[in-house]
Amino acid sequence: MGQPFEPPTGDGIESVELKSALEERYLAYALSTIMHRALPDARDGLKPVHRRILYGMRLLRLDPNTAHKKCAKIVGDVMGDFHPHGDQAIYDALVRLSQDFAQRYPLVDGQGNFGNIDGDGPAAYRYTEARLTEVARLILDGFDEDTVDFRPSYNGEKDEPSVLPAAFPNLLANGSQGIAVGMATSIPPHNAAELCDAALYLIANPQATSAQLVSFVQGPDFPTGGILIDSAESIAEAYRTGRGAFRVRARWTKEDLGRGTWNIVVTEIPYGIPKARLIEKLAELLQERKLPLLADVRDESAEDVRVVLEPRSRSVDPVILMESLFRLTELEARIPLNMNVLVGGLVPRVIGLAEALREWLDHRRVVLQRRSRNRLGQIERRLEILNGLLIVYLDLDAVIRIIREEDEPKPALMAHFGLTEVQANAILDTRLRSLRKLEEMELKRELETLTREKDGLEALLGSDAAQWKAITQQVRQVKKAFGPDTKLGARRTTLQNPPDTAGIDFTAAMVEREPITVIVSEKGWIRALKGHVADLSGVAFKGDDQIKIAFPSETTAKILVLASNGKVFTLDASKLPGGRGFGDPIRLMVDLDDGTEIVAALPYRPETRLLIAGSDGRGFLAPSDGLVANTRKGKGILGLDGDAKAVLLVPAEGDHVAVTSSDKLLLVFPITELTELVRGKGVRLQRCRQSTLVDACVFALAEGLPWRDGSPQPRLANAGVLEKWMGHRTDAGTLMTRSFPKFERFGR
Repeated sequence: MGQPFEPPTGDGIESVELKSALEERYLAYALSTIMHRALPDARDGLKPVHRRILYGMRLLRLDPNTAHKKCAKIVGDVMGDFHPHGDQAIYDALVRLSQDFAQRYPLVDGQGNFGNIDGDGPAAYRYTEARLTEVARLILDGFDEDTVDFRPSYNGEKDEPSVLPAAFPNLLANGSQGIAVGMATSIPPHNAAELCDAALYLIANPQATSAQLVSFVQGPDFPTGGILIDSAESIAEAYRTGRGAFRVRARWTKEDLGRGTWNIVVTEIPYGIPKARLIEKLAELLQERKLPLLADVRDESAEDVRVVLEPRSRSVDPVILMESLFRLTELEARIPLNMNVLVGGLVPRVIGLAEALREWLDHRRVVLQRRSRNRLGQIERRLEILNGLLIVYLDLDAVIRIIREEDEPKPALMAHFGLTEVQANAILDTRLRSLRKLEEMELKRELETLTREKDGLEALLGSDAAQWKAITQQVRQVKKAFGPDTKLGARRTTLQNPPDTAGIDFTAAMVEREPITVIVSEKGWIRALKGHVADLSGVAFKGDDQIKIAFPSETTAKILVLASNGKVFTLDASKLPGGRGFGDPIRLMVDLDDGTEIVAALPYRPETRLLIAGSDGRGFLAPSDGLVANTRKGKGILGLDGDAKAVLLVPAEGDHVAVTSSDKLLLVFPITELTELVRGKGVRLQRCRQSTLVDACVFALAEGLPWRDGSPQPRLANAGVLEKWMGHRTDAGTLMTRSFPKFERFGR
């Protein structure tokens, strides 16, 4: 048997406080997420995964003019050499770089199924192929000329660039989205030609602000087009601060079908919205009867987007229809702007438009300087060799003799001709066929050409103005390649002011207009019967409840309800319960105080007047628009003293007012004697000493006073009959005699 196992001693065990350990590890994770995953570099606009994909494809020589290669090969090489975070993550990033509906200027040219705007995913990477685009070639151009720093890959076996040269303004042109730890970035795509114009202005005016550059950069330019409806002021403020949002709407046209019929055709949808999800949401709202103006939605898209919206009827206003859809669906989207990037590749910071372009231009200057120094070093090495070759051409026989006779020809050549080791090696490597007179002339021409190029590079490196002039030429070349006249560079998202919809009642527009009859019971229950029902004798009520108020209306109307405490509440007729049951208590719809009851209800008509009064005989004329309440709390309109209660709310259309009290006293007086208020106690309508005000009516004297006596047909009291009761406001009135034998109430 072996020796028994000895438990470990306490040596080597380190005690760590849990709080500090968690803080340290979480901070390391957060920094890793911010620096190496979620935020783009302000210089080339790329995250590490995208940079590694482009670099890996360049190593595979997948230039724009070469054949495509399997994405499985690309993903495998990138994962094995540079990005050990899973093949699916790499492939998803590769797919997005190739989607022309996701990238304004795609960096990868895909062949095969790379997904679509409906939201369908791509085929597996063993079925798809890819290569770089011309835009990616510009971003990579010069990385092998010592223009950028390299760092060891994750396993130390290879080197990868820490940033790419980026001759293309990729950060703003293609945008970027990412969520890090405690911070996020969201940069929409822009038009490259406009960015180049802004960059050229910034080169000429280094102190230019974002507000000045907005005159060149109109706003985002999305690959899916659409219409930007933000004001110029909000766009300028967003670019100044680097934070904001843009409202983008679908592009639509009215398509005439003949004989007055028409459809709406949507040809462009907002950026980042899957078309299938958009149509599914439209269909759901249609099924739930929340889009009464819309009859049907069809997707007739092929290669281009074509979504057909069929209106409910030819009388529907297309602008109102689309405005209602913009409010309820993703046909209008809010695209956030949060330009949180790694400035200098190290510091996460929110920057504005001017600073973003300055970061790119400063990077281009560093690339130009490093490229020039690299080329200058190559020229100096070549000039050293050329000078050595030209020296030995003066005495070729001595060179041949030394090579043939000396055991160590290199030091002998160096000693005889005063050459450097580099020059001696170049002479020893020269082929015999090069020892011609013609070759000597070519060497002299090359020497002159390289000398001129060296002088030009030294002048360039010594002059800031010359460097910015060279960068200006590069930016102009990019603008020419992606200008507004090119298919890829033409602006797709246009800027428009939205139609003026201030006078449109969308609540009414979103409800199907149908006739209804509103019924309010004595106990305050309300319901709406379909149609205008004249005979209400068959309407059932709960328990000993009975009808109190009934009037015809429409589903698009608002209902004004007066409570006994003088408050007026507003109900939407479209939201009233149907007539199959007993309805619902109004108390569930509004905040009705305890001890109060519903005393009057009528449909709201804009720009009219209403007579409101209390049991104490006081009241006033009120504008109907001032009575509409937008909340459940209602509006306190009539002020009341003591035990007085609000008793009536009637339309004020006519030239005379008739009021009656509980002791059958009737008074008729001109409406001009009444005052008009928005709220208050009002003035005395009728002197009610031992009684209370019961009913009132505003009528035209020439037409007569309508009243009911219990019979099916209403009656009219003309001016001659009413002469006995004519008086002035605040009178007590005269007793109703045989002219009103069975008076119940005013009205038809």
